[in-house]
Amino acid sequence: MGLLTSKTFNTLDELFIFQLQDLYDAEQRLTKALPKMAEAATSANLKTAFERHLEETVQHVNRLEEAFKSIGETPKSETCEAMKGLVSEGDEMVDSKGDPAVKDAALIAAAQRVEHYEIASYGTACSLAKRLRHTLAGDLLHRTLEEEKSADQMLTEIAQSEANVEAAKA
Repeated sequence: MGLLTSKTFNTLDELFIFQLQDLYDAEQRLTKALPKMAEAATSANLKTAFERHLEETVQHVNRLEEAFKSIGETPKSETCEAMKGLVSEGDEMVDSKGDPAVKDAALIAAAQRVEHYEIASYGTACSLAKRLRHTLAGDLLHRTLEEEKSADQMLTEIAQSEANVEAAKA
């Protein structure tokens, strides 16, 4: 089974708390990865998108802390192996060489994989919060889910309007 250890979940609350812990770790990892991605980007729009999403990600960490507190839990991280892998792939793109436009397209691809993981994770957490009637936590998670969707859409627009267009000329 590799690095992963077996978990035991006897209640939906236990699963929900684990999901929050996993997201908490994931978002903290992103606060370290996004500045590197912004620095590596050559497109001004892409740099700005990464910088804006870093500001949002700091808020996502804060919202998760609020969500923990709203259900009577202390904020705690559970290692998010998926985000570790996605950040590692992003680091490969940051360190890559070659045509700057193609590198920007690669950075967008890596960032969108992160966004899609977060959209799936926040969607699950929202569903669990709703089922458990954790209204405040659910509202906080839903706000973040919507921001993750917006970030993904912004990356798509940058890719389609400039990064992929320029990369295709390389």
